Amino acid sequence: MPAILPPLAAIRAFEAAARHGSFTRAGDELGMTQAAVSYQIRILEDRVGTALFLRHPRGVELTETGRRLSRRAGDALDLLREAFAEARGRSREILVISVVPTFATNLLAQRLSMFQDAHPSIAVRVDLNQALIDFTREEVDLAIRAGTGGWPGLENHLLLPGTFTPMLNPKLAETIGGVHRPSDLLGLPLLQPSDPWWRMWFEAAGLPTEHLTTDSELRFGSQVLDVNAAIAGQGVGILTPAFCRDAVDQGLLFQPFDLTCEDTHGYWLVYPHNRRNAPKIRAFRDWIVGEMAALV
Repeated sequence: MPAILPPLAAIRAFEAAARHGSFTRAGDELGMTQAAVSYQIRILEDRVGTALFLRHPRGVELTETGRRLSRRAGDALDLLREAFAEARGRSREILVISVVPTFATNLLAQRLSMFQDAHPSIAVRVDLNQALIDFTREEVDLAIRAGTGGWPGLENHLLLPGTFTPMLNPKLAETIGGVHRPSDLLGLPLLQPSDPWWRMWFEAAGLPTEHLTTDSELRFGSQVLDVNAAIAGQGVGILTPAFCRDAVDQGLLFQPFDLTCEDTHGYWLVYPHNRRNAPKIRAFRDWIVGEMAALV
């Protein structure tokens, strides 16, 4: 005889409280009082036979049993949501992606139509955002972030490593008779000379770095303006080659040297662990990972 399942209300209350780390915030999401959430979780704990949360004066914390159950409960509720969406015959799902502007402008925008053609039932909405997304508070399915990865509670997939090299407009190079050696760059204006990438590349090329400014502010993830300025011939940009493929193909930029460097940053696809089996997230993950593997 199959085991009797606990009430769905108790499972929903537990999953929301585990995701938020708060009975109060779970109640806000579900339209319940904090006391009602606590009561539903007590029902579940009675069924399980052990505590699922440690109650502290200033909050709650999942027990080891609670952590294991929360992952499975989240997966189960996701499957139910997808099943009911399919049963309702919804013709299109909406996939909301938060993307840093550089990645969106220089890579995603040119390729997104291919994903839409392959998945006509999924409508994509792109939100340009440099900030870290709180998936428990914002209606976002997945995000593409710039950083070192390892964000807790999220699945992390490296899409593009942080490679960089000087790139410039061919007409700007002609103003000094061409760029033939790394030292030729010293006769041209550099875009954002305070970018730490310049110092790293010049040192790798064996060139002096005294002429560079000392401001070490990291601007990773905001190359959009630099790419456009380099195309306009305003200076030499220290850029990620993958972002400039179209400009290179059109003769608007070129990479004078094979020497590229890489730092610890990169572009990552991230989404909540308990949403990893959602069909629309799986579809986009498989597509974008394949696209980036072919690019690099």
